[in-house]
Amino acid sequence: MSVLEMKVPSPGESISEVEIATWLVEDGDYVEKDQAIAEVDSDKATLELPAEASGTITLKAEEGDAVAVGAVVCLIDTSAAKPAGQVDSPAVVEAPKAAEVAPSPNPAPAAKETKAAPKAGSYAAGHPSISAKKAMDENGIKANQIDGTGKDGRITKQDVVAAMAAGFSANDTAGWGGTRDTELKKMSMLRRKVAERLVAVKNETAMLTTFNEIDMKPIMDLRKKYKALFADHHEVNLGFMSFFTKAVTEALNIYPAVNAQISGKEMIMHNYADIGIAVSSPKGLMVPVVRNAEQMTLAEIEKEIKRLAIRARDGKISPDEMTGGTFTITNGGVFGSMLSTPIINPPQSAILGMHNIVERAVVVDGEIVVRPIMYLALSYDHRIIDGKESVSFLVKVKEMLENPERMIFGGKDPIQVLLGL
Repeated sequence: MSVLEMKVPSPGESISEVEIATWLVEDGDYVEKDQAIAEVDSDKATLELPAEASGTITLKAEEGDAVAVGAVVCLIDTSAAKPAGQVDSPAVVEAPKAAEVAPSPNPAPAAKETKAAPKAGSYAAGHPSISAKKAMDENGIKANQIDGTGKDGRITKQDVVAAMAAGFSANDTAGWGGTRDTELKKMSMLRRKVAERLVAVKNETAMLTTFNEIDMKPIMDLRKKYKALFADHHEVNLGFMSFFTKAVTEALNIYPAVNAQISGKEMIMHNYADIGIAVSSPKGLMVPVVRNAEQMTLAEIEKEIKRLAIRARDGKISPDEMTGGTFTITNGGVFGSMLSTPIINPPQSAILGMHNIVERAVVVDGEIVVRPIMYLALSYDHRIIDGKESVSFLVKVKEMLENPERMIFGGKDPIQVLLGL
């Protein structure tokens, strides 16, 4: 028998251990080379662990275990033959919708099945597998409505299908259950690290927030006029984020302290702008970085943001793609936020918060008009950025967004550039 020891690879230079988030295979399964067998959490990202060879797998770590980089997590018997009938890429069988599954009028009693009891305190108990969770989300089913029959009590896709076939009572599916039960849910390593960093920022920085408002009509008019042409020419949609990123890079060039960071008794000044863009993912909020955004066109910014957002959504983003940013932009407006005070993403010194766009009555040229207004918030570290710089930076961002042509001329008025002023 030839056995391969699979060890935890290093996800990044500063990462010494990872946590087994989810096993995608069962103990004793036959796996193919390069097949994803587990999802592992580091303090920076969630990564897939591919099989290094084909064979029968033996798991050596439980879900929720913290495993050192280089430690053995499973064994693969490479001499094992593929089970008869198993194909390389099994087709995914869609779970039937709840409305399509009708319980039998006289269901036969289920045969009793002997199985090992879940391990006490096992992280797997009551947790669905990837395919099971997808079926549960599609049909609005909660984990406490299903008894898991998988390893250590894990809920499998077959458990979900069987539960839907048996039907649910009205009391099982109607909102709050009317009980006073509680349940423990373990925080992922990524979430624990985020919590530590947020508390550290509040304790270690002199954080202050300044606010302003933007009339979004010029940007919205420009997008409406050129959106279709832009999409046809560049094969990517024209969104608001590229305008904000471009305006931020121009303002950072004028106020470099906002793009700097503290290192001991010194300031690190960056001659480039690596802009972190906060995006929502199934694992929570992640901040991939757009490198050298100051040199990009609007189309290049849009393409890079789209690429990084897709990788974050699919759980394929790497730690390197989320480190090294010099400034961050976060958009709470997509969730309906009117105003907030974003927390600095260390070791950066500032973060810009975008919010929802609401039609408000404003005064323009002495007359009251209705305009689409967005509130902006800039949180900054007062140890390195003075109030004058922070306010001036936000005013410069506002000026360029309300006059989009200024982004083309480095924040200057086009007429002044023409006249050489």
